[in-house]
Amino acid sequence: MTTTINTVGIIGAGAIGQAMAKQLVRAGLDVILSNSRDPSTLAPVIDALGPHAKAGTRQQAAAADIVFVSVNWSRLEDALADIDWHGRIVIDANNPVLLPGYKLAELGGRNSTQVLTDLVPGARVVKAFNTLLAAVLAGEPREAGGRRVVFLSGDDAEAKKIVGGLIDRLGFVGIDLGSTQVGGNLQQFPGGPLPAVNLIKLA
Repeated sequence: MTTTINTVGIIGAGAIGQAMAKQLVRAGLDVILSNSRDPSTLAPVIDALGPHAKAGTRQQAAAADIVFVSVNWSRLEDALADIDWHGRIVIDANNPVLLPGYKLAELGGRNSTQVLTDLVPGARVVKAFNTLLAAVLAGEPREAGGRRVVFLSGDDAEAKKIVGGLIDRLGFVGIDLGSTQVGGNLQQFPGGPLPAVNLIKLA
């Protein structure tokens, strides 16, 4: 597994996916943005992001060095289907919210990252970028003499190190919460204590 990240695929072109794309292109990384429709429907978004971004299919996004997933929970299974996930690093930025009402989806006693992991067999899953509001995630990571905090968790130490490097490259600072079980519960919305918590780590 390479640790050199040149291209990030994004599955899900909603507010969080677009905010992440903005940060990635700002850092000089290439982005492949995908949604549940034809890539041509993303033309206005791609034009606004600039030359480092292009639209693609879910499969093309999933072939990137790292794959960022932020999809409406009710559509998650379909979004991740029919893709070879073996060995890929997947950033889980999803929240198990059912709309309307912002109700917690039925997860069978697990957290949402554990559920997602079953949908991406063979992938190396890291939970990150799900606790910041889209407007905050899209904003300047450096503020008040420090850097905005992004929480991460997972069971693969090397994958967490690579994602932590990406977080740093974007200008954020990562805080490792530990395992998928522990960190995933802390990060989960609704239910966990960390969603919407906006922290700045001072230099």
